[in-house]
Amino acid sequence: MSTAIPLDKVLVVIPAYNEERNIGRVVRGVRERWPGLRLLVVDDGSTDDTHRIARENGAVVARLPFNLGIGVAVQTGIKYAREHDMQWLIRLDGDGQHNAADIATFLEYLGRNEADLLIGSRFLKKDGYRSSLLRRVAITFFNHLISALTGFRITDATSGFRLYSRRAMDKLCKFYPDDYPEPETIIMLYKWGMQVKEVPVTMLQRPEGVSSITAVRSLYYMIKVTMAILLDMIRY
Repeated sequence: MSTAIPLDKVLVVIPAYNEERNIGRVVRGVRERWPGLRLLVVDDGSTDDTHRIARENGAVVARLPFNLGIGVAVQTGIKYAREHDMQWLIRLDGDGQHNAADIATFLEYLGRNEADLLIGSRFLKKDGYRSSLLRRVAITFFNHLISALTGFRITDATSGFRLYSRRAMDKLCKFYPDDYPEPETIIMLYKWGMQVKEVPVTMLQRPEGVSSITAVRSLYYMIKVTMAILLDMIRY
């Protein structure tokens, strides 16, 4: 039997850096579909009007003094959630690639099952945007690496569309990887004995702007995160 998740205990966190062309659409998408959810945009030191547009569209906004990176932005959201007695945190990106309608998939899963980290996987469905070939190569690499180290199957290790339980937040508020954190947090939570699961979501193509992850950054990303994951397997 399913159990309804109290929406007033769910916080949606949207980290954003210079997303003035997308953030209004993203915030409205959440607010219109899920008026019962609390919503926080963490403006990671943007030099444009990201913070103003997010606030005008109904988000609470936390502004970081300068660009500190996605890890610090997400950790800021986690600390806010704990301070406001939230039991779950749903993170989605500010670039418009995550579909607010898929929040229903997260909540429906939690109504029937338990999870500390629930990852929205674009590869459990046959539709939607799949990203570039280079990005898919990196995703496949981390899927295999994490599956080999943990013994459970992961299909979208780099997805930023994910849900954290309060138990996971209590751990991650103390340490959250600051650079390309998504694969590493899977390992950390696994080592802490928490439940990591996936649900199917549909990825959308970015409406405006381009990704900051170039070919060179992708190679750096793979090397750096691989080393971090291997170290995490030892120290946690």
